[in-house]
Amino acid sequence: MRKQLFASVAFAALLIPGAAYAQSTGSIDFEDETPNEVVVRGSRDTDVAGFENPTTTKAKAVLTQEFISRTAPGQSINETINALPGVSFQNNDPFGSAGGTLTIRGFDSTRISQTFDGVPLNDSGNYSIYSNQQLDPELIEQVNVNLGSTDVDSPTAGATGSTVNYRTIRPSKDFSVKMVGSVGDYDFFRTFGLIQTGEIFAGGPRMFVSASQARNNVVFNNIGKIRKQQYNARIWQDIGSDGDFVSLSGHYNVNRNNFQGSLPLRRDLVQRSVTGTSPNQTVSESNQRIVGSGSNNRFVLDNERPYYEIARCQTQQAAVRETFAQVSASGYNDPDGATTCGSTFDERYNPSNTGNFRGASRFTLAEGLVFTFDPSYQFVKANGGGTAVAQEGFRDVNPTGGTATTAQCVNAPATSGYSCQVGYIGGTPYFGRDLNGDGDLFDTVRVLAPNQTGTRRFGLISGLRWDVSDTQTLRLNYTFDRARHRQTGEVNFLQANGVPFDVFPINDQVKDGSGAVLQRRDRLSYALLNQVSGEYRGEFFDETLVVNLGVRAPFFKRDLNNYCATSSAAGFVECFGSNTAGLQAYLASNPTVTISGTGASAVTAPIQGPQRRVFKYNRVLPNVGLTYNLTRQFQVFGNYSKGLQVPGTDNLYNSFFFPLTVEQANPRPETTDNFDAGVRFTSSKLQAQLSGWYTDYKDRLAQSYDPDLDRTLYRNLGRVKKYGFDGSIQYQPIREFNVYAFGSYLESEIQDDVLIGRLSNGTAVFAPTRGKREGGSPVYTFGGGANAMLGPIELGVNAKRTGPRYVYDTNEPVRQALSVNGVTQTYEIFPAKTPAYTLVDFNARVGLDWAGLGKQTYFQFNLLNAFNETFVGGFQANLNQGPTINSTTGAITNYGSPPNAQLGYPRTFIGSLVVGF
Repeated sequence: MRKQLFASVAFAALLIPGAAYAQSTGSIDFEDETPNEVVVRGSRDTDVAGFENPTTTKAKAVLTQEFISRTAPGQSINETINALPGVSFQNNDPFGSAGGTLTIRGFDSTRISQTFDGVPLNDSGNYSIYSNQQLDPELIEQVNVNLGSTDVDSPTAGATGSTVNYRTIRPSKDFSVKMVGSVGDYDFFRTFGLIQTGEIFAGGPRMFVSASQARNNVVFNNIGKIRKQQYNARIWQDIGSDGDFVSLSGHYNVNRNNFQGSLPLRRDLVQRSVTGTSPNQTVSESNQRIVGSGSNNRFVLDNERPYYEIARCQTQQAAVRETFAQVSASGYNDPDGATTCGSTFDERYNPSNTGNFRGASRFTLAEGLVFTFDPSYQFVKANGGGTAVAQEGFRDVNPTGGTATTAQCVNAPATSGYSCQVGYIGGTPYFGRDLNGDGDLFDTVRVLAPNQTGTRRFGLISGLRWDVSDTQTLRLNYTFDRARHRQTGEVNFLQANGVPFDVFPINDQVKDGSGAVLQRRDRLSYALLNQVSGEYRGEFFDETLVVNLGVRAPFFKRDLNNYCATSSAAGFVECFGSNTAGLQAYLASNPTVTISGTGASAVTAPIQGPQRRVFKYNRVLPNVGLTYNLTRQFQVFGNYSKGLQVPGTDNLYNSFFFPLTVEQANPRPETTDNFDAGVRFTSSKLQAQLSGWYTDYKDRLAQSYDPDLDRTLYRNLGRVKKYGFDGSIQYQPIREFNVYAFGSYLESEIQDDVLIGRLSNGTAVFAPTRGKREGGSPVYTFGGGANAMLGPIELGVNAKRTGPRYVYDTNEPVRQALSVNGVTQTYEIFPAKTPAYTLVDFNARVGLDWAGLGKQTYFQFNLLNAFNETFVGGFQANLNQGPTINSTTGAITNYGSPPNAQLGYPRTFIGSLVVGF
């Protein structure tokens, strides 16, 4: 009995300050309280009204189901953590089904590790987080956020900074049922059902099954729809009395979304153009710009309703039969041109089918020796929509004799100087077959042409914990993660009104004239991680000082296969599929490409055809920290960790443009040195935390994305230093009332200008980034809220102000340039920063226990953006606006298109009936 008590005390002592983890079974075992609930000095107190600041060496915050349940039903967990300091999330709609943009302490979502019961959720290729594919909030026991550093056992290749970890509820030992029905604005309707079986027999397995569906109209326009289904199950079996168990969980999510609310970030009201001929050119202002997603449209002004109309196209493509004789001798004249039906951004679909299986287990091998084993499997089928204008004819890939017309390719394909091929060439599909059934090959037809992604991912997280003594603990972990990432670009037909016959063209691929599948990209990637990590935790001076020493050693391998020819550093590819003769003809006619410079200083290299490249990245990443208990409730803490992000697959595939002998062919990984220090007060009624932090970036990647071309260009931003502070306080003086407040401030500084090109004489051209702040992250955030219980009625309010965000890393405004009589005139069309904004949400519950329906049955009401504030939502911060530079003088002669940003959602009301028994 005495040994059991000492073992329990030692296990409870693990709860005093230490590292924070990725919520695998081993991590939970390491952090959670002992089943015997032996309380020792320094152990963490309970949460305060759903908030908790765990006593760890890192700045960490936890939200429990108590807080989560008061958010809008079906809401993304990434929107819920917006109530934490340092976190900034812009939701693309009020309901959590359309995605969003997440940053934490300036780290964007590709640099944040998000896990689900320890299973990594970041895309295995580009590390993106898809916030509309998260677990139903009713099933989340808690979500915990490391605000600025990764975990010692993080199973990630992409996180240089923060982590977001949430875990599923355990099946209850008692039978219960929960049902939720919700209705709201924009035809929102959601149902959720949960059945807990309880123990099937005494001491036997227990499980839950759940299902939900949600639908709503797109908030911002008249045509879009969003549909979502989700299914979850978990079975649990306890083993013995030491807390050992085995568990298996399953998750499946289906989204069918139209894109919405992505508008050009410009507020100029008229379209400017140049009229006349030099030297008598003038600037003409005509055609009012209207709100919309088109390239000539603009963003919403502060006094406008956030809504715009999309005209649904009903035009049928004409079936006019032609003959070769109708083609003029001077070229190609086609009356059967492609329509614009289905081409607008808002008509695009973003379908996804995602799921996973998650195993979890814990085994006590001997007294003080615990082994955990968590295998997993994930699958993804998704694409980003989009259309292309397909050519029925051929493409002449031989540039030496002039470009042959389709008619010339049809009539005399073997003519010297011609090389007429089918394939996805120059961003356009050429089929060499009659697509619209009119008997000729002279037409253009709009087709569905998205980038398709399919992922199969196997993972394993295992750990061995050894309690060396009551105050000394060792832990050893091994992580395995293997993802097969297949990226293709099949095409399919559209209906007359532009709606796809099937949102997944991969299900019904359109083939070219030879019977081969035609696609815009064709690559196969394997992302492999083998990682070992270990840590030591020691308590000294009667548990007053706790030291945590950790290290992880990841071994990353990226095995990449590109089956197309790479024709630009922005990732443009020329794909011929099984048409190997066409590929060889293209390579023979285009033997070299210019990789830098112009004119006499141009540097050329052989064009890069289909190939395989293997990249390996290995690092040793320390993770150390300590806490000192000044009193039972007051402590100071500090932590240092090193982060690493291996270049994503898009960046690595872009590097295929360069021969292996040049530096650009081997992108360097990002690394960070992260420092955290702060003070924390924890009691049953009051929790408060204030921390300062500093991050030193090396080889920070910047990117410029063109939504029309669906291409991203990566550049090394070099060294970036950033620092700030964040704090929070939660107070619950009585059970019926609680308040909380939080705030954060961020400062970042890019250390050098970034090389973006060279003039014809070899002179380097730089983007002016030195001394500038990183774009995309708010300068500050602050907010708070309160909840009060008045008998059967509960009332709550949450408010948050999000500070301004720079659009570009150069901190320059968005501009338009016009050349008038040889002189460039520049106009500012959007400021350098998006305006700050404030969102206020209200929630209320009316309990029905008084009606004899039990405490688990109630009405809930949520009012989001209660004061209907118009604001700029999420956007990707680009390096700059892609200026066009005169190759001789270096002067800027033009700018790229304005970036797109999401439109913030308007005031939205949701009412729900929750029934539990």
